[in-house]
Amino acid sequence: MANKLLTITNLTTKVEDKEILKGLNLEVNKGEIHVIMGPNGAGKSTLAYTLMGHPRYEVVEGDILWEDEIINELSPDERAKKGIFLSFQHPEEIPGITVENFLRTAKAAITEKNQSILAFNKLLREKAQLLSIDEKYLSRYLNEGFSGGEKKKNEILQMAVLEPKLAILDETDSGLDVDAIKIVAEGVKKIKEEETAIIIITHHNKILDYLKPDVVHVLLEGKVVKTGDMTLAREIEASGYEELKNQFSIK
Repeated sequence: MANKLLTITNLTTKVEDKEILKGLNLEVNKGEIHVIMGPNGAGKSTLAYTLMGHPRYEVVEGDILWEDEIINELSPDERAKKGIFLSFQHPEEIPGITVENFLRTAKAAITEKNQSILAFNKLLREKAQLLSIDEKYLSRYLNEGFSGGEKKKNEILQMAVLEPKLAILDETDSGLDVDAIKIVAEGVKKIKEEETAIIIITHHNKILDYLKPDVVHVLLEGKVVKTGDMTLAREIEASGYEELKNQFSIK
């Protein structure tokens, strides 16, 4: 299929000799919004880091296919160049590097093209304005002294500038109040291109009220055990994971 972007088959992943993902299967098409839900320790962040190629996460079985190419052995920067973006749950502070310089360097690395300072400045300010980000933040050191909401908005700004084919948002709503969640979600909607796919990893449903996912997956013990639509997310919100755990004999 021409629309197929990401196919994960029987993915088994180890971290420091501990098996976390245990035969996970998942398909994401261009333009789709997928949600991954699950309790702590289910493997949600492990999936995100494995997709991005984090060296601590060893693929011991299965394949990650990106546009029909197996990318198991590709480094994080090679995956980024192919259009995969990961928004961190806890963005790092980097003193001494401004937001603007960081993003220009990242854009140059991913596109493998030098970025004209004037042209990039214009692009960056357009994206910041679109996301209602004050331009003064662009000259501040990356995430240094930023509030939780500002850090998350900065991650969405990175996504806007880098224009990935797939954005993985790892608990982007974590630690945010309702107003900040709405701002972040509205930002994602503003910059999402028609063919851009998004995987949202979350514990909460509030962000889903704004982003309207196409598919909802429940992850338990390293496997996708159930897939549905927004109704499934509402069921989890109402009754938790106990019924599914009992159904699949998970303690």
